[in-house]
Amino acid sequence: MDTSVILPVEAEGFIQSLETFSLKEVGSESLRITCFTCMESRWFKQHDYIEKLNMQAILNASAMHDEFVKDLLVSFGKIHILVHEMILIEVWKKKVFPILCQLEDFNPEKTFHLYMVIHHEATIINLLETIMFHKDSCDAADDSLLDLVDYCHRKLTLLASEAIKDVAVTYDQHKQTSSLEELQVQSAALEFEISLKAVSVLRYITDHADSISIISRMLCTHNLPCVLVQLIDHCPWSRCREGNVQKHIDGKWQTIPVEDHLKMNKLDGQVWLSLYNLLLKEEFQRKYNFNSFNKSQLLKLRGFLTDVFIDQLPNLVDLQRFLAHLAVSDPAPPKKELILEQIPEMWNRIISENSRKWKAIAKYQVKETFSPSESDLRQQAQRLAQTYNLDVMESLLPEKPKCGSCGREATKRCSRCRGEWYCHRECQVKHWPKHKKACQLMTETTEKIIS
Repeated sequence: MDTSVILPVEAEGFIQSLETFSLKEVGSESLRITCFTCMESRWFKQHDYIEKLNMQAILNASAMHDEFVKDLLVSFGKIHILVHEMILIEVWKKKVFPILCQLEDFNPEKTFHLYMVIHHEATIINLLETIMFHKDSCDAADDSLLDLVDYCHRKLTLLASEAIKDVAVTYDQHKQTSSLEELQVQSAALEFEISLKAVSVLRYITDHADSISIISRMLCTHNLPCVLVQLIDHCPWSRCREGNVQKHIDGKWQTIPVEDHLKMNKLDGQVWLSLYNLLLKEEFQRKYNFNSFNKSQLLKLRGFLTDVFIDQLPNLVDLQRFLAHLAVSDPAPPKKELILEQIPEMWNRIISENSRKWKAIAKYQVKETFSPSESDLRQQAQRLAQTYNLDVMESLLPEKPKCGSCGREATKRCSRCRGEWYCHRECQVKHWPKHKKACQLMTETTEKIIS
């Protein structure tokens, strides 16, 4: 079965059209007239393009096919635009979204439009996780790689604080009060997922980075080795529930059998490989200051490097030897050299351009962007229905579908919308009151597209 989302020629057109937006334009349905007098929605059209590029990139990487999405992003020099747009949404979520939620005259029944904006950051970090595995992507990112390092540091710091983990843990128990409050909880839970993706992106940067500015930013400015030690120590992707160990795998919490408690998962591996690169590569070692504080933090790692652990990632035996040597030695501090280093610009530029305008932007977006008519909502639903082909989405799933009612493995699909799964007829009947509205909207949209 062909599960491709877009063809290479379509991807080329999508990537060539990628552009940066201002904070005021985030989520905008602002229109422009093309040479064919066709009205286009710029921000949401680009959002749709990036969604499709992300899905195709994942499909190609998973099937080990020609990764033409990555190749095109590199050849057209568009990776910096992805980084900019991701940081733009990060700033919007931090500065504008909280104000927007507090405005007395804004209480939308449907928050679908807002959620798509919030989810945009997750889509881009997913795409970057896929393409940054390759060195040519890191090279093509050019100056924006510094901004990406800063972005990853912010996310890892949040992750190490466990603040967003607490939100993710309690999300299932949250009782909906208003649509905006529910959206705020969803946004915080999504922040946890985004931060986990940043762990992988950082690891790929440590694999490929050779710029003095990048190395200095990771080691001297952010002291990432100590941040990673905190992640290993707290392990925010692991928790205990009712006596069971659970780990966050493939986007959800899964109970781990007793015999697999010591088994390393992907996130564990990414953190350890990042540390391996940051501490053992010669160009990194020359830059890092192994002072008494840093040394004490790094030596905490020795307690985790058991034989069982090293058997799963044999490279760590070199790290174990390095730490043993570090414990009985005092490496000399790095030489002080006069070096002109680049600095990241995107976050600071977005903040400075919009400083003291946050409330004005929120009010503008409530009026012009986030109060769509029923017709606008239906058009957005149509675009999503065209973007998220069911066969493609199923091919992206790491495992078989789950019942929408009880969570068990499902084999039957809702015959009307074909968007929800069930294990038995009884579960479908039980879940119908919750599924009814979504089912009707999806069915009506599909019929409209077909007609």
